Amino acid sequence: MVSLNPPVCNFGWHAPDFNLLGVDGKRYTLANSVGENGLLVMFICNHCPYVKTIKSRLVADCFELQQYGINTIAIQSNDAKNYPEDSFERMQEEAKASNFSFPYVWDETQAVAKAYGAVCTPDFFGFNKNLELQYRGRFDAAGRGEAPADNPRDLFNAMKLIAQTGQGPQQQISSIGCSIKWLPE
Repeated sequence: MVSLNPPVCNFGWHAPDFNLLGVDGKRYTLANSVGENGLLVMFICNHCPYVKTIKSRLVADCFELQQYGINTIAIQSNDAKNYPEDSFERMQEEAKASNFSFPYVWDETQAVAKAYGAVCTPDFFGFNKNLELQYRGRFDAAGRGEAPADNPRDLFNAMKLIAQTGQGPQQQISSIGCSIKWLPE
């Protein structure tokens, strides 16, 4: 497992469009995914220990962000042939078992991950209602460890600020996660 840190926020960068199949059988695009006050695009997968560690808190935070007009979409871009735990069928099982309140979509060709410049799971992209990037940072300080009771909710607080002001925090700490498992070239 290779741990990587993506770059931090390129403020104002516009979200690339996508058209991806969700585990619910529906197609999702940028236009039908954005909320009234913004959109959280996150690259996750089933097998990554970083994602597994934060999953229950992430699901709860994304549900709460809906109250602020922030929608979420989770994109799985890993090579499912060499990482069968990340197959579409396993994605369906994971979304159901974890009670995802957001679409979980498959980037089978990895074109969307490349368009976004995603490098790891999890990799978070927080956009305002104009689909301008305002956050590309970590979920919280815990990483793969146990979250302390006073753990700051970096991603949640950033997205709440974006919902309220249209702008993300100027100070951001990059995420950390497992490298995206790229298809062989």
